[in-house]
Amino acid sequence: MPNGFPSDAELGSLMLPRQLLAPAPGWSRQTDVCVIGSGIAGLCTALRAAEAGFKVIVVTKENINDGSTRWAQGGIAAVLDLDDSPQAHAADTLAAGGELCDAAAVDVLVREGPLRLRELMARGASFDRYPDGRLMLTREGGHRAHRIVHAGGDATGAEVQRALLVAVAHEPGIEVIEHALVLDALHGASGGIVGVTLHVLGEGSSDGVGAVLARATVLATGGMGQTFGVTTNPVVSTGDGVALALRAGAAITDLEFVQFHPTALYLGPGSTGQQPLVSEAMRGEGAHLVDAAGQRFMLGVHELAELAPRDVVAKTSVAVMLEQGTDHVYLDARHLGAAVLRKRFPTIVASCTAAGLDPAQQPIPVAPAAHYASGGVRTDLRGRSSVPGLYACGEVACTGVHGANRLASNSLLEGLVFAERIAADLARDLPAQADPAFGDHLDARVVSSTTRDEVGAAMSAGAGVLRSTRTLRQVGQRLRELGERRCADPRPASWEASNVHTVASLVVSAAALRSETRGCHWRDDFPHSSPEWRGHLVSRLVARDGNGNGDVVHTEFREVLA
Repeated sequence: MPNGFPSDAELGSLMLPRQLLAPAPGWSRQTDVCVIGSGIAGLCTALRAAEAGFKVIVVTKENINDGSTRWAQGGIAAVLDLDDSPQAHAADTLAAGGELCDAAAVDVLVREGPLRLRELMARGASFDRYPDGRLMLTREGGHRAHRIVHAGGDATGAEVQRALLVAVAHEPGIEVIEHALVLDALHGASGGIVGVTLHVLGEGSSDGVGAVLARATVLATGGMGQTFGVTTNPVVSTGDGVALALRAGAAITDLEFVQFHPTALYLGPGSTGQQPLVSEAMRGEGAHLVDAAGQRFMLGVHELAELAPRDVVAKTSVAVMLEQGTDHVYLDARHLGAAVLRKRFPTIVASCTAAGLDPAQQPIPVAPAAHYASGGVRTDLRGRSSVPGLYACGEVACTGVHGANRLASNSLLEGLVFAERIAADLARDLPAQADPAFGDHLDARVVSSTTRDEVGAAMSAGAGVLRSTRTLRQVGQRLRELGERRCADPRPASWEASNVHTVASLVVSAAALRSETRGCHWRDDFPHSSPEWRGHLVSRLVARDGNGNGDVVHTEFREVLA
């Protein structure tokens, strides 16, 4: 197997609508490295590759500033305090990961993370400090030490994105193509990836479907929260990178482990799409979760109470909601005072104000929402996927760091650490450019764009925080029905809808196979973890049907090696 991954037994198969999406490109560009995505993972990879002397093209679906990074509130976890240690950070990460973390990947993260964070500061990212110049460090869920740096109170992602955009603007080796939806990877004669096809919108001769040919392609497309009806993710987070990698033949793993943030601002019944995040850093500063009667409900559930790992808090919140017949709980931060709230959490206060709430005077209504994908494109410690020439970094990747549940504020750190590792691997061994084998480019009938909201509604209803055999069967059947609603004239909206449908189908298939509760995967019909399930579900596209009958995805179980 590629990259030395062990292979165990095939566990199941999934039929998807035919996955060939892209028509023949009408134009092409050539570069050394093509980076898809413009968040922390993509821009850091691009900067490091350009500094190594490579020509880089960054492709981003909307504007360069429209990814998930700028929405990150809490901060970046790294050991910067003499009273803390990488071993302690690793222990907290492993505890959150439900026995599925790759210990070697976690070790890389916690040991290399502090240096990568200091390099980010050297690029101009400014984090909150005390008057004497010391960094302000806070705690979040699952951390037993103060090791989270933050910026602008609760605007860490915005500051990181700002600093990286300035650095990219001053790097002549980087070209940016905005408003470009990447469609499919291009294979060379040897089977490796030699570039991508994409659809560019806007003025200029490059409108329409074209190709970027590259010696290496890096997926940094972010998450897949928009496969659910209620999420904290921006509208661009539609799982494009996972869907592309699947079509390219890459291994996809751990997609059942979707982390639901326990405290998204509840905007009322029927509210869908991106919901404002209420960072758990607010709980780190002392805010309490309470039920409809004002009683704290995390006491006695976990030794860290409100700062328990996110899966514990989300599950407990849902249990309280079901018991009391409500659709939200509350976060009480009134005792922190108006001055502290305005200074430390200006973004959250602004969101509350826009919703007609004053967090200094009333508890904040909150409910879980789809937040972060712990799984994705399976990579090794150098960021390489199972297909030569294709890398993945950031939320689209499954490095093994997160296991069954991500520890808070490890995500931005993961982007920093593995961007550096990918750039180092490119510098060691970047192959010569190979010609693409375009194939026959059949007239693909992709899923209609009208299905997207219906996919999200079905996913939130039956594949959300709480799942069961019954609900997952219902969602699976609904996805099969929606997959029959095809579009004969593919455009970006239908291509994107096809990606959403593909990733949602993979999530439901994996969640139905894993008959246990582990990390952020909660099955109410299998409420306990099982030693037999201490392993990963790995999926690959194994048959491509040119007759429109569907493509077959096989899933294998791979036991975690001791």
